[in-house]
Amino acid sequence: MTSHQTTQTMKPATAAKKLGVYLEATPAEFQEGVVSRAELNALQADPPEWLRELRRNGPHPRPVVAAKLGISISGLARGGITEALTTEQIEALKQEGPEWLERERATQAEVRKEAQRLKEKRLKEEKSA
Repeated sequence: MTSHQTTQTMKPATAAKKLGVYLEATPAEFQEGVVSRAELNALQADPPEWLRELRRNGPHPRPVVAAKLGISISGLARGGITEALTTEQIEALKQEGPEWLERERATQAEVRKEAQRLKEKRLKEEKSA
């Protein structure tokens, strides 16, 4: 019995998400085709210049923008940021330090602290069980 390996492919949007780039900023041939698992691995292992440039300067998708600002994606929305931003725009926001950004960073810090507290509590309970 022989097994036929089918090539796993994904939509460009999925591949862009996995690569951490904004789909609309990728080359047309990337947006219009499908990406195989092998192609994705090759892009991750040895990114072409367009991919390196997007990762360096953007525009970045909202999850990347949120991470670079140290806030949640919901926090971005609450701050009125609904579109992709370039690295330059992100740095400008950090420099300006608007009130909403400081508030969202504080909220995110509290969320992380609470997550750490719960993790430690869970570990303590596992040890005593």
